[in-house]
Amino acid sequence: MEARFNYYGTPVAAKFMKYVQSAGKVLTDSSVPTSTLHLVEIRASQINGCAVCTDMHTKDAAHAGETSTRINLVATWREATVFTEAERAALELTEQGTRIADAAGGVSDEVWANAAKHYDDDELAALISAIALINTWNRMNVIAQVPAGDYQPGQWG
Repeated sequence: MEARFNYYGTPVAAKFMKYVQSAGKVLTDSSVPTSTLHLVEIRASQINGCAVCTDMHTKDAAHAGETSTRINLVATWREATVFTEAERAALELTEQGTRIADAAGGVSDEVWANAAKHYDDDELAALISAIALINTWNRMNVIAQVPAGDYQPGQWG
């Protein structure tokens, strides 16, 4: 199976990809724990049905030391006891921020206030940006039907 579109095959797409990839560097340099960023990426990718992003981010999380139990329970985080309150707040923010079209009000005040209890303004900015960025990647990969399964940790930088 091959992707229906090569994002590096046209000048416009290649330039866009360069900027999208550089946006990710800002997030990895933030004070939000890498493990939390991985959880955000995994959960949004699951919701959006993005196989290649789910493959990549679960493997990157495992490579960074995340346990298989936590990775396997991301989709059911509400019922799982393995996530901190701060991680739960980030996951709820991720879900509501990803499902904007499903909820008339977007992110609720309650979810925002809970996230703000655990993260300062810079960290909230990083979380919002991470949610927006992974949703961008998910949409690009789902539209182009990028296949999953062959990703190796660190493969794309």
